[in-house]
Amino acid sequence: MHNVPSKSISFDRNKEAVLFYERCRFYLKSKHTNTNRKKQSFGAAFCYAEKEKTNMTQHRLVIAEKPSVAQSIAAVLGATKRNDGYLSGNGCIVSWCYGHLAELANADVYDEKYAKWRYDDLPILPASWRYTLRADKSRQFELLRDLMRREDVTEVVNACDAGREGELIFRTVYYMAGCTKTMKRLWISSMEDAAIKKGFAELRPGREYDGLYQSALCRARADWLVGINATRLFSVLYHRTLNVGRVLSPTLALIVQREAEIAAFRPEAFYTVNLRCGDFAAVSEKFGNKEVADALAAACAGQPVTVKAVKRTEKTEKAPLLYDLTALQRDANRTLGYTAQQTLDYLQALYEKKLCTYPRTDSRFLTDDLEPSVPELVTVAATICEAAAPERVNARQVCDSRKVSDHHAILPTASAGKADTSVLPLGERELLRLVAGQLLRAVSDAHHYAETAVTLGCGGTEFTAKGKTVLDTGWKQYLAQEKRDAALPELSEGQVLDCAEAAVKEGKTTPPKHYTEDTLLSAMETAGKEDMPEEAERKGLGTPATRAAIIEKLVATGFVERKRAKKAVSLVPAHTGVSLITVLPEQLQSPLLTAEWEYRLQQVERGELSPDEFMTGIADMLTELVKTYQVISGAEVLFPSGREVIGKCPRCGSDVTESKKGFFCEKNDCRFGLWRDNKFFAAKRAALTKKVAAALLADGRVKLTGLYSEKTGGTYDATAVLEDTGESVRFRLEFDKGART
Repeated sequence: MHNVPSKSISFDRNKEAVLFYERCRFYLKSKHTNTNRKKQSFGAAFCYAEKEKTNMTQHRLVIAEKPSVAQSIAAVLGATKRNDGYLSGNGCIVSWCYGHLAELANADVYDEKYAKWRYDDLPILPASWRYTLRADKSRQFELLRDLMRREDVTEVVNACDAGREGELIFRTVYYMAGCTKTMKRLWISSMEDAAIKKGFAELRPGREYDGLYQSALCRARADWLVGINATRLFSVLYHRTLNVGRVLSPTLALIVQREAEIAAFRPEAFYTVNLRCGDFAAVSEKFGNKEVADALAAACAGQPVTVKAVKRTEKTEKAPLLYDLTALQRDANRTLGYTAQQTLDYLQALYEKKLCTYPRTDSRFLTDDLEPSVPELVTVAATICEAAAPERVNARQVCDSRKVSDHHAILPTASAGKADTSVLPLGERELLRLVAGQLLRAVSDAHHYAETAVTLGCGGTEFTAKGKTVLDTGWKQYLAQEKRDAALPELSEGQVLDCAEAAVKEGKTTPPKHYTEDTLLSAMETAGKEDMPEEAERKGLGTPATRAAIIEKLVATGFVERKRAKKAVSLVPAHTGVSLITVLPEQLQSPLLTAEWEYRLQQVERGELSPDEFMTGIADMLTELVKTYQVISGAEVLFPSGREVIGKCPRCGSDVTESKKGFFCEKNDCRFGLWRDNKFFAAKRAALTKKVAAALLADGRVKLTGLYSEKTGGTYDATAVLEDTGESVRFRLEFDKGART
């Protein structure tokens, strides 16, 4: 106690100093410390402890979303000391969340009765929201809570992914831990050291992102309400688990609608006449009658062909935009065959390895301040693609701050140019080349070509031919060799050519194509777009960050199947998926609902709409749905159980089948059922077996032996008689002597 240090104590002694301070304060207030000498002694100790506490090293706690991200941040901040669940050093403590540590609680946490799915309990609308910790993540939450409560921690930095979901992950832990310390926000689009340093130099107050958090919270709670209530409603009414979701159901509806269009399509034959004139061919209009086409071909055979018009037009194709996540997922599916989820996983890995920028972006532009760095990144991209950089880098055409929301477009990082990409897994390597190639294309000159359209006459009918001549390859130099239209020979109006051949070709109209992940992502991105306000920033179904998970859930729940045909993998609806869309009301399968939600969530984020008002709208919609929805008559055909038929329903005559909890009528609007755990059989210690249920359904009665007597404790035999009131099922006993109990 006499060796008072002159400098602040070390990190390892901070906790000891705090404990010593609290202990001294306790003894000074204690009734047992009653002598002047003790008071003087403890008073001196308290002064020392207070000084030690004041001199403690102050620490900044940084919380990332994943361990790998935390390690990258810690390395930049100089927090190199490894501890159990965090890193420390240089005045910083860096830890992580493992994604969602806490989640909205299941319905039965609010009331045990919700463990069973019952129509009469709907809608379930929590008055106050509860959270549960995942068992495998509770230890990390406790660690974060303890770190937040440490006396030497003066501020907490949210370093979770810079987006709506990352904000929700951090805030949930922050508030559940009861933390009130100063909150700062790290907002970066790259895990490179320079980006991290810049981000920490420009930390923003956490309150600036309160709107983003409220938006995330509303989205999570609304999805919980729709998922819990709509899923239970339709599952109970149609006697099988039917997952319903705000984005899930409209996406399924898109696939079902496409399949209906394909099924309704009837191909129609058509015929064209093709003239061979030297090195090029000309084609007639389409004819629905083969005899007409045959007659024209015969009239043209060996006849002269006159050039009636030649039109040459120079055209330009602008360079494509940079990738946002959806555009990259579409290209990766089309060219590499990757699913949307695989692409996101590969890209996330590249981001964490500092080789790509933030993946979950909906922007295809860069902010204006990044313009000077574009040439360097183009050199990196050329190295990755093993190609020459464009002679002129048009950085200006990829930069527009007005078109960047949370994050800019996806780019390779400067670090990627120094990395040995050959050691990367194949998926990551191919994704990195795709991203790099898009940057090369996006900053290149436009593609220029001349298109020549020729009109020819023969046999009293006009024929057309088109040719294309490339004037400047531009950005297309970075595409794989593509099939190009051949150039036409020099032709002039009035010129007469020989018809070497006139042939009839048959064709058929083709149906719409099955969705692939490429085309479904495009449809999700634009669904309901024409019906949304112009100022709505987020349109369509879901967000770039969630669309892959939605597709995977549709497959996992059995609503959609992946089917391979040649090189393409199509997404087709399963029977259950078609049946669900058939019974769902329009509001739950229309993209307008989720599009409107996204618009209103943007209003919440901007402070233009209160969270309570948003949630009230969701609750009112669900209350009305439960109150007004009517089961579709005959829908049992849509959802055949496939279970063994035990007998006929005494109410409606439909099949009664066995399930885990008893024997129930297959007709959806009939609620007849024989429950295994009914009180009548339980009191008599008898089992409602399949054999017993079959007899009750066939004859209305069954002979039972060894029934337990609650009065005597003995057993007896009797006949159980089924009585159905039309609303409830009852049983009574008959004895051989005719007596009843």
